[in-house]
Amino acid sequence: MNSLGAVTFATQAFVTLFVIMDPPGATPIFLGVSLFVIASFALFGRFILDYMNVSIEALQAAGGLLLLYVALQLLTGNKNTGTENASDNIGMVPLGTPLLAGPGAIVATMIYVQKADTNAQILGLVIAILAVHLIIGTVLMASTKIVGLIKDSGVTLLASIAGLLLAAIAVQMLANAIKTFAAS
Repeated sequence: MNSLGAVTFATQAFVTLFVIMDPPGATPIFLGVSLFVIASFALFGRFILDYMNVSIEALQAAGGLLLLYVALQLLTGNKNTGTENASDNIGMVPLGTPLLAGPGAIVATMIYVQKADTNAQILGLVIAILAVHLIIGTVLMASTKIVGLIKDSGVTLLASIAGLLLAAIAVQMLANAIKTFAAS
């Protein structure tokens, strides 16, 4: 495996989780739950997968497909989420309940845990997860002012940008999973 520097590794994890978790679309009640869920899957996710006899590559492919679906919803503004209390803007509810620690964030965290080769990379991942949650908390505290400043068109623009980045991450996750399956 091509070993990345700890700072590069942590930066990649931070950007991936930041885009997936979509701070402008999050709600405060899930911030603590999110950190707990993400930390739990970082610590015990591999045991759960092993128990269910699911490979990390299969989880990565499933996560990539799910993220691609969500990204397409963000890009097209498709409001058909299958829930009766769906927001008017899909960017406000990017991954369903829980909003922050959804399937994409869980998959990304487990993949980064699996890829971490050194203690420095593990520490970088922990810092990245905490940093994303701190930024989310800050954005949530200022969310009324931010939405007032950027208006609905700004929210739509940010949702489109997040959708594009999310689509790229999803396609890369799928490509990596397919490459790994082909090599096996």
